[in-house]
Amino acid sequence: MEPRMADVYKLAGRGYQALSAMEEFLRDSAAPDDVLELVRLRVSQINGCSVCVDLHSHRASAAGETNERLWSVAAWRDTPFFTDRERTALALAEAVTRIADNPTGVPGDVWDAAARHFAPDALAALVMAIASVNAWNRVNVTAGLVAGSHR
Repeated sequence: MEPRMADVYKLAGRGYQALSAMEEFLRDSAAPDDVLELVRLRVSQINGCSVCVDLHSHRASAAGETNERLWSVAAWRDTPFFTDRERTALALAEAVTRIADNPTGVPGDVWDAAARHFAPDALAALVMAIASVNAWNRVNVTAGLVAGSHR
C-alpha cells in the first residue's frame, strides 16, 4: 500500500508539533496511562486508523497489557476482561468519537459514570486524549498512512 501523502506531518510541521504537545501534556497528566492506551486503541478501531491501532496495541503490549485484553477491546462490552473504570473510559471514548450519533452529544449517563470513576483532572485529561487520538486518526486515514510505519 502506498500512502496518499506520506509526508503530511513534515508538510504540516507546526500542526504535528501542536498534536505532539498534546501528547506531552497527556504523558504528565492525571489520566492513567493504561486506560489511555485502551481508549486510544478503541477510538482508532472505530475510526479505521490502522496506523494507530498498530501503534497503540504495541505500546500497550510493551507496557504489560495482555494479548487477551488487546484482542478484546473491540468487544469490551461482551467480555469479562475489563474493570468498571476501564469500561467507563471506553464508553466515553465511543460516545465522544461517535458524537454525531447522539442528538444530545455525549449521553448524560456515560458522562456521569466517567465522573464517578475519574477525578476531575483525570477526566479532563481523558477527554483531551480522546480528542487527540481522533485528530491523529483523521490525519492518518485521510493521508492514507500505512500501519507499521511507526517502527
